[in-house]
Amino acid sequence: MMTVTYRPAVWLATLALAAMALVPGKALAWGFYAHGTTAQIAEANIEPATRAKLDRLFRAEQQLGTPQCRLRNLTDASTWPDCLRGEGWRWGYTFAWHYRTAPIDEPYNPRSNCSGGNCILAQIERNQRILADESLHDNVRLEALAFMVHFVGDVHMPLHSGHHDDRGGNDRVTDYGIVPGLNLHWIWDGPLAERAITSAQPSLVRRYSAAEKAELAGGDPAEWGRESWELARSFVYPNAFDCTDCSGKLPSETALTQEDIVAAIPVSQRRVTQAGLRIARLLDEAFAPGPLPQPERERR
Repeated sequence: MMTVTYRPAVWLATLALAAMALVPGKALAWGFYAHGTTAQIAEANIEPATRAKLDRLFRAEQQLGTPQCRLRNLTDASTWPDCLRGEGWRWGYTFAWHYRTAPIDEPYNPRSNCSGGNCILAQIERNQRILADESLHDNVRLEALAFMVHFVGDVHMPLHSGHHDDRGGNDRVTDYGIVPGLNLHWIWDGPLAERAITSAQPSLVRRYSAAEKAELAGGDPAEWGRESWELARSFVYPNAFDCTDCSGKLPSETALTQEDIVAAIPVSQRRVTQAGLRIARLLDEAFAPGPLPQPERERR
């Protein structure tokens, strides 16, 4: 008879992941960890003048009328739009703003699937423009701040931008190591992002050098969406399904091995870091003196 030895650390981790699988996805979508980490990276890299202006806006929290969804700091801002999903009667019009998925087997077009600006790319630009406008009331600008911070995080998760006929991986039942029955989207939102952040050496939350910011913080929302779409096409689906060309029909179920997870960690780490530094840049730009930011769609 084979003797099975239980390692306490592994067993507890397994139980924790299994419990997480029972929690509604909206509570964890790049949520209480990855979104919060992007906010902490941003806070560590904004200018002092930006920090002071943020503190003023947060004092307008009570005017938002969302006591169940607090908005006291950047970490709250990073998850506030997801908290609103519990009140669709009031905030349902914002739910389409969290993504702009595009088929990975078709050419990328940042202007498609965004009618009336109802997608994540347009809303990042729109909300930065509102945030920057000091003629508006503080509560209006505070709401825009939260949407902008959250959406910059969302657009950096590859499956918020690319899909293979499966709602960004939501319809692909995927085992995560020894934890069965999750889905590909949720894995990238939750346990994979958490493992990437906690295993980073050095910590992702720190002050970055000018050279690091030049490498990681550039671009605009359309480019960030393209990056995520390309990662979905060239890494996320090949990693999950062991396919070189993943444009054909894929199984509805798959599994990420330990090797698959290890290979995905640096991809996730880079996206979280880029999101945090790009949030910091957009915040500094919004509060800087000078002309208001002009959305890309209005420049053409």
